Amino acid sequence: MSILADPITLPVEERVRPARSLYWRGWSLAQIAEELAVKYDTVKSWARRHGWDEAPSIRKLEDCLETRLMVLICKEKKTGADYTELDALRRQVESLAKVRRYEAPGGHSGDLNDKIANRNAGEKKKAKKNHFTADQAAELKAIFLDQLYGYQEAWFAALTFRTRMILKSRQIGATYYFAFEALIDAIETGRNQIFLSASKAQAHQFRSYIVSFAKLVGVSLAGDPMLITSELRPAEEAAAELHFLGTNFRTAQGRHGNFYFDEFFWVHSFEELNKVASGMATHRKWRKTYFSTPSTIAHPAYPYWTGERRNKRRRKENRVEIDVSHAALKDGAQGPDRVWRHIVNIRDAEEAGCDLFDIEELEDEYAPDEFANLFLCDFVDDSLSAFRFNDLVKCGVDTVEEWTDYNPDAERPFGSGIVWASYDPQNSVDGDNAALVIAAPPAEQGAPFRLLEKHQLRGLDFEEQATFIKGVLSRYTCTFLAIDATGVGAGVYQLLAKPEAGLRGVTKVEYSLEVKAQMIMKAQHVIARGRMLFDAGWLDVVSSFVSIKKTLTTSGRNVTFKAGRGGDEGHADLAWATMQLLNNEPLDGKEKPKATMEIL
Repeated sequence: MSILADPITLPVEERVRPARSLYWRGWSLAQIAEELAVKYDTVKSWARRHGWDEAPSIRKLEDCLETRLMVLICKEKKTGADYTELDALRRQVESLAKVRRYEAPGGHSGDLNDKIANRNAGEKKKAKKNHFTADQAAELKAIFLDQLYGYQEAWFAALTFRTRMILKSRQIGATYYFAFEALIDAIETGRNQIFLSASKAQAHQFRSYIVSFAKLVGVSLAGDPMLITSELRPAEEAAAELHFLGTNFRTAQGRHGNFYFDEFFWVHSFEELNKVASGMATHRKWRKTYFSTPSTIAHPAYPYWTGERRNKRRRKENRVEIDVSHAALKDGAQGPDRVWRHIVNIRDAEEAGCDLFDIEELEDEYAPDEFANLFLCDFVDDSLSAFRFNDLVKCGVDTVEEWTDYNPDAERPFGSGIVWASYDPQNSVDGDNAALVIAAPPAEQGAPFRLLEKHQLRGLDFEEQATFIKGVLSRYTCTFLAIDATGVGAGVYQLLAKPEAGLRGVTKVEYSLEVKAQMIMKAQHVIARGRMLFDAGWLDVVSSFVSIKKTLTTSGRNVTFKAGRGGDEGHADLAWATMQLLNNEPLDGKEKPKATMEIL
């Protein structure tokens, strides 16, 4: 496709500049001649006459930058990525201009380094921290509105409702959207924004998004809580405060503002936390937004979703009926309790323009009941599960605030502390995921296990899986590593059990009905007593355990435990990996492990 609308209609000499631009971008003289409908000898003459080959590198860079800038500036409908690129190109142009000043007569090092240039300058007005100009605010909102999917546009339109409650599929950009929405509101109205999540680490996902959004318009944000001002608000007005909180509701008291309750169907002590959260938004100027993927019908938040909680203690004539079916809430609707509800499953998201998924592949990857829960917004009935949902949720803790001896970003996350690890391999090309779990074992009898790190892998052969495990464990002092030696796991085990692998306590797990039953019994004992702790934001760990159900073997003679399709362990990989690790402690926590596993 030609870079010119009609190159043949231009006079020959007016084609010199585009020819030079193409030449500096690596086109050959023959390609340029064909592109611009000019004789080869003519292009060759231009190159020689104008010294294209002798041009300094900085001149070639300036030409490329100018060409790309013109393309983006002339683009009518710009995306967020376009604005980001424009900002980066602008900085590059400024850098080249500094080089030009330095190379000019009288140039000095201050032309390259602003700090040197300003060292002896008079007092200058400092840029305000966490501050947005009117132009930056307008540009940021334009970026925000330009990239919305249809269901996100519905959420934005529903800002007129004081309370929004949204049931959603996983991975459709809800946290991303509400972080952006809250930032725009803080800039424009000066209202406080409060983010509640299952853990501090999960709440900080909001903060990470907000910091990234601000950078799109050249603003660097800092602080926690984060204070934001803008030219759109009176200078004497207090800054908008952005608070990022875990579910320790005692530390959340005293705040006020719009609040966003992330994954509210997965938090422990929902009733208590919601009382505090609702108190934050008592005044009518504040908004309340609840959004989550579904967990189980046993969760305390479920009656809020259905309206049953409102009807409690009300006379029969004052009770209301709320239709929470997908058909009724697909487009969003306000119920008689004045709560605006919306259901967005993965098919709704696709219809509304979200093209991030291959739904057929996901349906093949997940068992029907798992797919329905994760992506179709169906609640789970955990009455048949080997593990109770509420027991598992109680095991969630705010690791950022409570585990001061663990830093996941450090070179040695747990310092010199001892850890155990367990690996449940992927057992077929199209089967379940592989899972690696790392935990700090109990420091004393009766103390809890702490799950420190988890990984899920897919599509790796046994050598790649072994290499990955060695890489992760190199950051820890690991004294025990359990590996399911079934299928691909046999190869992983053989590689890691070799002395040259440098790993200690490599243990082969060979499944049988007895071993599986023992693992389940041990895990039930540990979880029921709150002795398995993990970050409250690890929803996949809870889902993995809940998906394991008691069933009969093919013969119908024995009881076993299975999850996923076809009787395989399926997507309970995180649960099985964790149970292999827990099983290294004897059932009563006192005796040495029984010889149910081969230990090297």
